[in-house]
Amino acid sequence: MEWKQSEFTVTDRREDLDIETIHNFLRESYWAKGIPRPIMEKAISNSLCFGVYHNSNQVGFGRAVTDHATFAYLADIFVVPAYQGRGLGKWLVSCILAHPELQGLRRLLLATRDANKLYQQAGFVSLRKPDWFMEINDPDIYQREV
Repeated sequence: MEWKQSEFTVTDRREDLDIETIHNFLRESYWAKGIPRPIMEKAISNSLCFGVYHNSNQVGFGRAVTDHATFAYLADIFVVPAYQGRGLGKWLVSCILAHPELQGLRRLLLATRDANKLYQQAGFVSLRKPDWFMEINDPDIYQREV
């Protein structure tokens, strides 16, 4: 799939992904700080991925971890700082949600520390029954040798 908006493109073509750009951003992010490149590459290979491009340069990324039938978890969504404030993140999320493989799902989830308003505009709400959800969370896993 491909979406165009002036000089920007969003696509799900894995072969277009700039792995170096993605890794450079994610390893400095608050949610994946220090992520080793092989771990990030494995996550990408097991996800439905989306790149945002200005001409041929990747300026954003997002992925959906999904079974393509009932559930998807949106992860690693970002726009590089030089391109933030142009509505590209909002557009990227709308493209992800419009993808044919993500239609008719019973549940879509994501986690964010600071982009709640962006995701609320796309229809996401706080967990209606947070007591139903549980987690095993190891936020410092990439800071330790595994």
